[in-house]
Amino acid sequence: MTVSARLIEHRDAMTPSERQLLNTLLDDYPIVGLGSITELASAAAVSTTTVARMLQKTGFDGFPQFQSALRAELKEMISDPIAKRNVWKTDLPEEHILNRYSRQGIENQQRSLDEVDPGDFDSLCSLLSDPDRTIFITGGRITGTVAQYLYLHLQMIRPQVRLVASGGSWPHDLLDIRPGDVVVAYDVRRYENTTLQMAQMCHDKRAEIVLFTDQWRSPIHRLAKHTFASRIVVPSAWDTCLPLLMLTECTIAAVQEILWETVKTRTDALETAFDQTKLFRKFT
Repeated sequence: MTVSARLIEHRDAMTPSERQLLNTLLDDYPIVGLGSITELASAAAVSTTTVARMLQKTGFDGFPQFQSALRAELKEMISDPIAKRNVWKTDLPEEHILNRYSRQGIENQQRSLDEVDPGDFDSLCSLLSDPDRTIFITGGRITGTVAQYLYLHLQMIRPQVRLVASGGSWPHDLLDIRPGDVVVAYDVRRYENTTLQMAQMCHDKRAEIVLFTDQWRSPIHRLAKHTFASRIVVPSAWDTCLPLLMLTECTIAAVQEILWETVKTRTDALETAFDQTKLFRKFT
């Protein structure tokens, strides 16, 4: 469990001042927690006693242990592929990679889905089903493939869906964004500056930001209306996208049902186009 998840788990038992401190930590996580206890208390406009009490309430022995956990997380957040592999290479069980990799991947999927709030998920699907909103979708160097997967399906389900281009042309795609439009961003460690800048520009235009990220949470979460965190660590030099893809497919299935009448009309038109272009082989 990440430090942020550990703190959030105890939110209901916190006093108003402790919740204020928690919000400050989450707004600039984990950086704001790496200074002194006095600096953290000042940033949250609470006392150092409140900081100590909240940490004790959430299971930390004290501020040094809390900071040590944050530093360990920060190291994980910025790890390159070689560093990721070095973490687990000496602890591998003696079994075939098919078993050890798939077992961890399946566990990641289940734990990630278990941590999704159904109300937040329903709210996401409601946003994506609103015909008055244009949907903009973007991802990073690797997660861009999952972003494109969502784009292709939503494009079949409803009109006004845009895939934001990577590279230097992406500002062009944001010229038409309006207040209330939805931006779905995929961003996992090592979080990409371009994706953050894009989200900030969209937020400044009063768009609704939805973030699909990892367990440490991209900095974009400070701007997001909804954040869905997935567990991405597997025995590999590269992280897994399986939990992100599973949640994406759940979203596609839910939005499809909400907009089924629209889906039928668009699918009929699309099948006609496929027949005209002979895109798919016909067996008669």
